[in-house]
Amino acid sequence: MCGIVGYVGGGQAAPILLEGLHRLEYRGYDSAGLALAEGDKLQVIKAAVRVGELRERVGDGHTAPVGLAHTRWATHGEPTDINAHPHTDAGGRVAVVHNGMLENAEELREELLAAGVTPGSETDTELLAHLIAAELDGTESLEDAVRAVLRRVDGAYGIAVLDATRPTELVVARDGSPIVLGIGDGEMFVASDVAALVRHTQRVVYLDDGELATISAGDYRTSTLGANRTAKTTTTVDVTDEDYRLGDYTNYMHKEIHEQPTAVRRAVLGRLDDRFATAHLGGLQQDARELRSFRSVKLLGCGSAYYVAQLGANLIEEWARIPADAEPASEFRYRNPVIDPDALYIAVSQSGETKDTLAAVQELKRKGGRVIGVVNAPGSTIARECGSGIYLHAGPEVSVASTKAVTNMTVCFAMLGLLLGRMRDLSVARGRGIVSALDALPKAIEDVLAAEEAIAEVAERFSWAARMFFIGRVWYWPVAREGALKLKEISYVHAEAYQAAELKHGPLALIDSGMPSVVLVGDDELLAKNVATLEQIKARGGPVIAVTNAEIPADLADAVIRVPRVHPELDPIVFTIALQLFGYHIATALGREIDKPRNLAKSVTVE
Repeated sequence: MCGIVGYVGGGQAAPILLEGLHRLEYRGYDSAGLALAEGDKLQVIKAAVRVGELRERVGDGHTAPVGLAHTRWATHGEPTDINAHPHTDAGGRVAVVHNGMLENAEELREELLAAGVTPGSETDTELLAHLIAAELDGTESLEDAVRAVLRRVDGAYGIAVLDATRPTELVVARDGSPIVLGIGDGEMFVASDVAALVRHTQRVVYLDDGELATISAGDYRTSTLGANRTAKTTTTVDVTDEDYRLGDYTNYMHKEIHEQPTAVRRAVLGRLDDRFATAHLGGLQQDARELRSFRSVKLLGCGSAYYVAQLGANLIEEWARIPADAEPASEFRYRNPVIDPDALYIAVSQSGETKDTLAAVQELKRKGGRVIGVVNAPGSTIARECGSGIYLHAGPEVSVASTKAVTNMTVCFAMLGLLLGRMRDLSVARGRGIVSALDALPKAIEDVLAAEEAIAEVAERFSWAARMFFIGRVWYWPVAREGALKLKEISYVHAEAYQAAELKHGPLALIDSGMPSVVLVGDDELLAKNVATLEQIKARGGPVIAVTNAEIPADLADAVIRVPRVHPELDPIVFTIALQLFGYHIATALGREIDKPRNLAKSVTVE
């Protein structure tokens, strides 16, 4: 959520800042702005507009070598020009951009009002600008002023601060919201995501919670809120500017759907062992003895990551014969959970920055739980907090609706289930069958993608529907939930997922000619029961879209989306790809803005 970009160097800041904001548009936002230090004054241009329109408003002719920029996702106050970032103090000396939420914002606002300062916006961020400006009257250092104010705030923040009277430096800080420094040649960059930096540098430094950094064109220094200097390690990120280019695709979601065969090949590369019928996951720091000692597995995620975690729990329990289940990370810490010392906890997050999942990890660590991460960003907060885990290798994902990261999450859980299973009772023969199926999975995904035109035709036929059911059993229940979520996210069609057996316990009351049902029918031991589900829906006049790799009676489906067989427990992955295309083409038929669905953000860094 929200995007921060900062620059200090010898170039012109404005075009660098605007390009950085463009790279962060995928995070979700409702307004945008920038602040430039021109002479000893700030030039602030901001509005409730997209980055493209902001670029037009900024225009040419700005030569300032330092500045800040921001895309805002509204928390305190509606998306208006006044509430857009950057925010300044009353004298226009200090500019602040901020991701996160201040929990004691009202207390700070009352303090400012009592001092005769009336904020002009509804935001919590503006309060920081006024407070920092007041601190500067009694200190010679912008860093010390920022530090003094941050000691007084409660809540999450990633901030960047510019003082017009010190136009050669920026001060940034984080606590719960990511900040990354980019190290250039005679110039320095700041961002909330490396996507804004890789066009200029691949050398980055990640700030930790409770850290500040003061950056100038040729140097940076970091310290804690307690003013103790810290030593940082420079990391070289393994993505480039080319990875973020759209190429010949009309939007990133379509591009990323089609990147999935390559992403899966990258995920399994070097990790499958046919000789011993197992998997090797180098990011796990636990040895074989420790991995065998776990008596249960608990997976935690939010949104798509939670649904994939449900499927992952099924895979682990089936192959390793260890009790496994999944829970929304957003609920975990609030129910005062009992932490099992003999359990392995797994935190799942595409971005590695999901606030609720990070909070669950921190709660687990406080209580002595053993937790690993499954993330797509190795330098992310969750990855660093866990210290051990599995990297997805999905590559950069830009569209808000996750596709290739979701698929690679499932693949990584399959490899973990295989590894744990082979340490226990999973036979060599069965293990080799899983290895073979994982090797064959990219080709099966390519076969689904080759059928895109047929899937698009089905989607367009049913794009009239204002509501849909997604129905699945056992392995296909999490897939149904993910399919319904995708449709909701990008098309705004009301979609709900149900277990097939639950239809008779209430939802059948909603079935009529205006409620299509997308029914997932796998070619497994439950085929007859799934055919009975189709009959129940058809008997009540409900249109049926069957997604299947089995032979079903022709009169029980109004449309059929066929997918290939891979492996009984891995077939749900190819069903997921088909549902991605189905949701995508409904949203396209409805003219939706695919990559930037309303009210949503890619990286959810607030509760």
